Amino acid sequence: MGESMQDRRIWEHPVLSWDRGTPLSISYDGRSVTAYPNETVAAALYAAGVLAFTRSSYLHRPRGPFCMIGKCSQCMMRVDGVPHVRTCILPVEDGMVIESEDPHDSEYPTPARELRVERQELSYDLAIIGAGPAGLSAALAAAPSGMRIAVLDQSPYPGGQLVKQTHKFFGTKESFAGTRGVDIARNLISMLKEHPNVELHTTTQVIGYYPPEGVLIAARAEGVDKYKLMYIRAGRYLVATGAMERTLAFPGNDLPGVMGAGAAQTLMNVFGIKPADDVLIIGAGNVGVIVAYQARQAGINVRAVIDILPKTAAYLVHAAKIRRLRIPIFLEHTIKGAYGDGAVESAVIYQVDRSFRPIEGTEKELKVDGVWMAVGLSPSVELLNKMGARIKFVPELGGYVPYRTKYMETSVRGVYVAGDASGIEEASTAMMEGRIAGLSAAISAGRGTDAMAEERRKAIEWLDLFRESPDYRRIKEGVSKVLIQEAA
Repeated sequence: MGESMQDRRIWEHPVLSWDRGTPLSISYDGRSVTAYPNETVAAALYAAGVLAFTRSSYLHRPRGPFCMIGKCSQCMMRVDGVPHVRTCILPVEDGMVIESEDPHDSEYPTPARELRVERQELSYDLAIIGAGPAGLSAALAAAPSGMRIAVLDQSPYPGGQLVKQTHKFFGTKESFAGTRGVDIARNLISMLKEHPNVELHTTTQVIGYYPPEGVLIAARAEGVDKYKLMYIRAGRYLVATGAMERTLAFPGNDLPGVMGAGAAQTLMNVFGIKPADDVLIIGAGNVGVIVAYQARQAGINVRAVIDILPKTAAYLVHAAKIRRLRIPIFLEHTIKGAYGDGAVESAVIYQVDRSFRPIEGTEKELKVDGVWMAVGLSPSVELLNKMGARIKFVPELGGYVPYRTKYMETSVRGVYVAGDASGIEEASTAMMEGRIAGLSAAISAGRGTDAMAEERRKAIEWLDLFRESPDYRRIKEGVSKVLIQEAA
């Protein structure tokens, strides 16, 4: 199954450090596994060399984690007898019993602990779904209004993509130039704690929305056996649910060791765990080359970065970093397949012509135990769709996105959007959209001030100017397709 009990943790890193605390002990299929309090179950198992977490329902093929943020089903295992638990967002507890699952099991043992559910009815002025760069920025922008605000996120670690970013941002003061993403996340969370009118609910997943009553239902996990079922009524909602990583179709794309680049970042940078020793990265855009650099920081050998296009879409400063490290970039190349007995052991790549057809005879075999895909993101708009927001497919923005005004209000009055859920861009634009949406929610509720209105005007101006650059004109064109013209 490609598993061996080992320690994949990173103990030395040029930028990051991890305060792991006192070791815990959990059981995995009858074996003792060392874990640490700041880890999820999936992270602890991966650190111990467990690569296959579940099996496919039809052919029983082994499956390993792909996203590590709770948006796929490939990390589901049985925890203390409770089936189908998403282990990538479940914090470890001492003594937990973890068991791999077979989808064909018809019976499950009685859970070791009785499931306890407590119902709560809550009321807020503003409910923000998502505690990434957009959601945190929105809460901070709206907080001075005195509104009672809830920020909900299914991850135990708020900050979204920021908590994975070890590189320094560049641009302007407004976009946190010169600051690492991990530090931006830390600063935003620290500032949010200064506002007693803002409640941050982690390990909380929105599981339903009922438009007639306007009730949002969320389940807050307080362990594998205890949940708070939150019935939330809010005057306004702001959806900042981010995006999902895309995959590619090729033989072996479901082998353990094949994962999204974001999942690799989560393991490396959030938990300090090596996802692989030797890796192939597919996609030479900003994400691909940044992750290649971060992999080298983590002591991982990057065998190659490949891209089907004739030139990299990454910023020169990022691409130059990995070229200085002599990490090969093969353009006009794609993957033929990933191969291995139960987990990735090698990958074959080959060159393509201008019509993206493979050129026979150009195959190269790479000995790798990881294949990471940086092939784009798709906006997470499921909740917005449930809320009744008008949605449109816009290729320039990464897929289906909601119509919105320049104030980030969707076609549903009182429902706002920000960040990757509104279109795939960068963390800096996500934070600015979040600021605009948060300010707009406060202003529309009659809780805004002249200073907040001026701050919103400047934020919109900054966003418009940012998208005037040649690299972002395509984004600007995409936004124009879903922009609702509305008077201030």
